[in-house]
Amino acid sequence: MQNASTSTQAIGDYQPRRVFHAMRKLIADPTETAHVFTIIEALAGSAPMRVHKRFTSEAGGRRLLASRPNLITYLADRATLEALPEDTLGRAYLRFVDREGITPDGLVEASIDGETGRWRSFGDEIAWITNRLRDSHDLWHVVTGYGGDVLGETALLGFSSAQTTNPGVALMALAATLRSFSGDVARRVVAAFGAGRRAQWMVALEWEQLLAMPLAELRSQLHVTPVAPYVRMRPDWKREAVAA
Repeated sequence: MQNASTSTQAIGDYQPRRVFHAMRKLIADPTETAHVFTIIEALAGSAPMRVHKRFTSEAGGRRLLASRPNLITYLADRATLEALPEDTLGRAYLRFVDREGITPDGLVEASIDGETGRWRSFGDEIAWITNRLRDSHDLWHVVTGYGGDVLGETALLGFSSAQTTNPGVALMALAATLRSFSGDVARRVVAAFGAGRRAQWMVALEWEQLLAMPLAELRSQLHVTPVAPYVRMRPDWKREAVAA
């Protein structure tokens, strides 16, 4: 197995100017997902090395790095997912993407627009783990119960910041919360952070094998209590008429 060969100094570097410009653009238009990936990359600091160290300490993580499956291929195989029982993660994933009007490779395209390829300079293994985190993002939505609206995305950022310890993720959660001017949103994000701390570490999960698992059973194993239904919010933080 290849070791991450990046120096600590290189991984610890921050790019505040990139963050400033990307954050301004993201605040102006929260739907521009590419800016999210710019901020995560520019503020990664030593988080990629910490994630890599923990990833390789787990048996599942080592198996994934040995085989390097393409999760998008599994998520895009609609026929196989539709053949699964109704209560499984795979079927819940299909319901999520259909409701949100998204595709499995949508985040891949956004990340290409928002990143500079800096992850590859951190080492091949770290780059692969980072891409897998991106590819599993919507599965995290399904497991936690947060929708794809701006409130759901912000809360999931809080959950993810606890799991990944990436300062960029935490900054985006904070910025979106402040922009909402809502104490209720702040409470939800703080609760999501706490839920991320309590949950099993989800970064090294072998999602390919979990798609056929009953969602309720998976949540129980991961110590995740799905969020209660809430009123979705538009990018301008106005409430939608339909509950998530």
